[in-house]
Amino acid sequence: MTESAMHLLNPAPFGRILPAMVTPMKANGDIDYEAAQKLARQLVEDGADGLVVNGTTGESPVTHMDEKVELVRAVKEAVDVPIISGAGSNDTAHTVRMVEQTQEAGADAVLVVMPYYSRPSQDGVVGHYKAVDENTDKPIIIYDVPGRTGLKVQVDTYDRLAELEHVVAVKDATGDLAAAVEKQQRTGLAWYSGDDGLFLPFLSIGAVGIISVIAHAAANPMRQLVEAFDRGDIHEAQRLANQLAPLVHALNGDGYQAVMAKAALKVRGVLDSTFMRLPNVGPDATQLEKAEQGMKAAGLL
Repeated sequence: MTESAMHLLNPAPFGRILPAMVTPMKANGDIDYEAAQKLARQLVEDGADGLVVNGTTGESPVTHMDEKVELVRAVKEAVDVPIISGAGSNDTAHTVRMVEQTQEAGADAVLVVMPYYSRPSQDGVVGHYKAVDENTDKPIIIYDVPGRTGLKVQVDTYDRLAELEHVVAVKDATGDLAAAVEKQQRTGLAWYSGDDGLFLPFLSIGAVGIISVIAHAAANPMRQLVEAFDRGDIHEAQRLANQLAPLVHALNGDGYQAVMAKAALKVRGVLDSTFMRLPNVGPDATQLEKAEQGMKAAGLL
């Protein structure tokens, strides 16, 4: 096989670089759907080939059902890439309603987080996703983020989840590469990194892409990174991963990803208002400076 024909990565069902898109809001707290459409177009122009809306970075805990539905419609109208809608809750019945309504609004897939805080049994986890599976005709992406959910999902539970008709992919924010290898090999599901700092390591074990915070500022070099890896240019992929490391730290290091993503967009001049609904508070001058310095260190400004 010639280098030009080499492809190390498996096909990505929803794209490879998927920003977990912030939800622009006006100064009075209303969602700015026009700004969301503008942002979606900019991210795709930057290099994103899929978008996630209504996720945690999109302030999903404080947006309401009608707003989530309208956001899907607005973004779907603005760009021609797969649109994945967050539709998860620790209430299974509410999750099902979100899944039904966001898919009706045009979402190409739904991102369903593991039930958080309640800490159900492994049977409860399977029951949660089974209820979703029975009420959707769109693909389901499982979102496993134990740092937020307080829930550890066993490998054999993944075997059971993979048997559900519409479960096709996983956003893995566990940070556990060894377990990810086993889960992916056993289930055959498409794997997406849910951690910006582990993008390249996840590609190396078979992930097909990333659902990302730093892609708000770095979709282009991230696309270059994944393309370099795909053609077997590992040294170039490593160089780009190292280049982006300061931005990863700046936007993720304090744990305020939604805040810092809006800060980065403000620094870029893409987002005018950085208003956020409580309990989040929009970025202050120090956070804006941190975002700017991270972008400069990564060669993006």
